[in-house]
Amino acid sequence: MVQWLAENVFQYIAFLILPFLESWTWIPWYTIALLHVAGAIVGVISVLAMFLIWLERKVSAHIQDRLGPMRVGGWHGWAQSIADGIKLLLKEDIIPAMADRPVFIIAPFIAFAVAFMSFIVLPFSQYIIVADLNIGILYIYGLSTITVVAIIIAGWASNNKWSLLGAVRSAAQLVSYEIPVGLSILAGIIMAGSLSTVEISLQQSGGVWNWFIWRCGPFSVIAAILLYIGALAETNRTPFDLAEAESELVSGYHTEYSGFRFSLFFLAEYTNMFIASALVVILFLGGFTGLVPIPFVPDVLSGPFWFLLKTLFLVFVMMWIRWTLPRLRVDQLMTTCWKYLIPIALVNLGIIGLWTSISG
Repeated sequence: MVQWLAENVFQYIAFLILPFLESWTWIPWYTIALLHVAGAIVGVISVLAMFLIWLERKVSAHIQDRLGPMRVGGWHGWAQSIADGIKLLLKEDIIPAMADRPVFIIAPFIAFAVAFMSFIVLPFSQYIIVADLNIGILYIYGLSTITVVAIIIAGWASNNKWSLLGAVRSAAQLVSYEIPVGLSILAGIIMAGSLSTVEISLQQSGGVWNWFIWRCGPFSVIAAILLYIGALAETNRTPFDLAEAESELVSGYHTEYSGFRFSLFFLAEYTNMFIASALVVILFLGGFTGLVPIPFVPDVLSGPFWFLLKTLFLVFVMMWIRWTLPRLRVDQLMTTCWKYLIPIALVNLGIIGLWTSISG
């Protein structure tokens, strides 16, 4: 079945594009380069998301005194996510009869595109980065707000009351928690004096004692914690997963999605977890710099190791929290943000700004 599908899909694609590709000379070199970069990023996102899905299943299993996937692929069921991905690709793509078909179709692609574009400014090392934008942090922060657009149109276009309710919850949640997240990001920017992800990471080089999380005493620690809590809410993770509350809303905004389009939402969710954790690492935990300087090891090798290690640890903590804490109610969610996180973030930002200006 898989072989038949692959052969027919490739034949159909070739039938469509071959008349336009009689010669590659008309395609500019930079277009080919961009296509290569895009393909590489999609590949990294797919492998990363499948690994994180496998990791969450194993983490949840061990927290609940189970084993989780153990058979597919051999060692601890490492190929279970690959098998699940193939299964989703082969499942029937169902679109509800009363759905707004064009909007319903495009929503998961918007969600995935946002995650895809955020990888452009993630600095795996000083040299391994697609584009070192001088507004890199602002770029990630701006893209994170677009995710809610995909969620809202997915919930609305499904013509399902549970999907719409999940989408509305997600919109209210994101609008609320964007404020403490933005204030915490601003605290990191004040300490760095830059918006470049590479520059911020390089300023924290020299060891763990140079990380921004220690720069302003307990107040920078508070800013890092507030940013991480806001990241949990923005990625719809427990205890803030009200947009997908299975016990209340079936499956939230993607209740009506199946097959490939459902897998795009799934990939986007786990990729956004990685990006949110990476943002905390860049701003407060040294970025691609190590815990201690390692002599004779080039940054092109040590940078990706430390960056992935710290980021994956924060992703692991997200999974740990999910399988440990209960879900908040909607009123508790809003109370936590507006009565506690925002005032604390405002006061904390003022103190960090004063501390930075005094210390020079």
